Amino acid sequence: MILTEDHLQSLLDKSLAELPGGTEWAVALEGSIAEGFGNSTSDIDFLLIDRSENDLPTMPSLLFVDGHRVEIRTRSMGQLADQFRMLEEGAKRPGRLSEDLLNRCQRLLHSHPLRGHALVDEAKAMLPLERFRRITVDWWAHRARQSLRHAMALLCLGETDESVDWSRAGLVQTVKSWAAELGETYLEPKWLPMQLDRAARPDVRDRYWELAAVAPAPGDVGAARDHLTACLAFAEDLGLTGVPWRTERLTVERAAGVTTWQTGERVHVIRGRREVFALGDRAGAVWRSLVLGRPLPQVLAASADTGVADPGPRLAAFLRYGLIRLAWKGGGTVIPSLPLAAPPGPVTPPPSTVQPLLSVHGAAVSGPDGIDLVPLPADRFAAATMALVWSNVVVENAVEDLTGALERGQWRVAELTARRALHAALRGLFSAHGVNPLPADFDLARRMDLLPPAARPIQARAEELLRRTVDSAESGDALLAELRACVALVRNTVGAGAFPSSFDSADTWRATLELGYDWLRIGAYLDAELPIEEARDLLASSGVQPHQAA
Repeated sequence: MILTEDHLQSLLDKSLAELPGGTEWAVALEGSIAEGFGNSTSDIDFLLIDRSENDLPTMPSLLFVDGHRVEIRTRSMGQLADQFRMLEEGAKRPGRLSEDLLNRCQRLLHSHPLRGHALVDEAKAMLPLERFRRITVDWWAHRARQSLRHAMALLCLGETDESVDWSRAGLVQTVKSWAAELGETYLEPKWLPMQLDRAARPDVRDRYWELAAVAPAPGDVGAARDHLTACLAFAEDLGLTGVPWRTERLTVERAAGVTTWQTGERVHVIRGRREVFALGDRAGAVWRSLVLGRPLPQVLAASADTGVADPGPRLAAFLRYGLIRLAWKGGGTVIPSLPLAAPPGPVTPPPSTVQPLLSVHGAAVSGPDGIDLVPLPADRFAAATMALVWSNVVVENAVEDLTGALERGQWRVAELTARRALHAALRGLFSAHGVNPLPADFDLARRMDLLPPAARPIQARAEELLRRTVDSAESGDALLAELRACVALVRNTVGAGAFPSSFDSADTWRATLELGYDWLRIGAYLDAELPIEEARDLLASSGVQPHQAA
């Protein structure tokens, strides 16, 4: 150790003086200094052990004593027993074994007793050191397999630079597993150089540093493949099994909680009933080409048949976002992870900034390769799109009613109907920008400040039209013409310019029902509020009006 026993006892006395009295602690030094590593800036880590079954605080206290940073942790014997029991349970599935739990146990088992040696020894005896070494070997080996399999998949998908990074991660994890077999179980990777020196195997140490120094140029597929091949061979030499160079053992599988919904040409992928991803044309084509359960090379070849050049990065993005998963035949899902890093799991990208967010044909996307996170919870996304479609149906109905009222000279009816049409159009405008629930109809024109500046020119026109009165055929015709122009402006803004003229014919009504049914299915799946109760009948009839003859 870099500190003498006397120095450590002095630091302990001064540290205990800052703690509440009344407890007889057994004390052990743990961490890098106890392991024989450390340097002048390393923490002094004291573990205080109480014989009780009490639940003591998990959070450490940080003290500053004689120029040293001292970390104080407390554990009761009851807590330590629980800790070792949980470790044994977790060891049955290394992929789910907590790194923090493994680290806590390792630090105690390799600690140096300072006070109450008998109690410290009793605590350590709860788990034989050889058993702990086996658990640690398996834990690192599991992670090495996952990293190397993931590197293999990324190389297959053309993500060369990311593949190199995971090859390096797998290399470190393989060597840590090998070192743990020799008793070097300290988890922190930064001390690996000293662990390799102590292992007294210069051949392994030198080969590791040789591979770690390899730096393939960005995008150099050949060099990346050679590096991964060398890492796999080295791993095999060190006894790691389960990672032969066989990409056909990697299969593309369905991810739990992921569903696909298409409206028109737009593909939407809903993750966990919470997030909606909208796919651009090329990303959507790759998604539609997926046949789950097939080997990765076959899936990649099928994606290439869509005409989309270089589909690999799109498949890699689907994988990164947790929309699909990779599995290794006989080895379960591939879930790579790094020590002392963010936990593994699907990435959630920043929300899309495209405006307006929605159209009657689907969420807006940033481009043909977009895999964009819609900045709305899934249920609000569904509710807003259903409201957008329904508002356009109401516009069609109100314009038809307005035309009839003008033909009959029903001027007051025409005024009210025109306002109804305009309010419905504004409801569509707000819905397209993700506003849900909506303001009251009479408040819509005043609340245009909720929308992006590009939508503001509609405000003045809407406010003027809402004040219009009709007292003659001429004023009625002018109102109808200006209302149609304002509705067209709103629809062009929200991507509804080609909305069917719902009530012109059986064909246009059928087209309206088909469009509405697409969105109702998503809304029902997400338990979103339906725009009208009658919509449930359209769902029950699978998109056909309920009284239509076969």
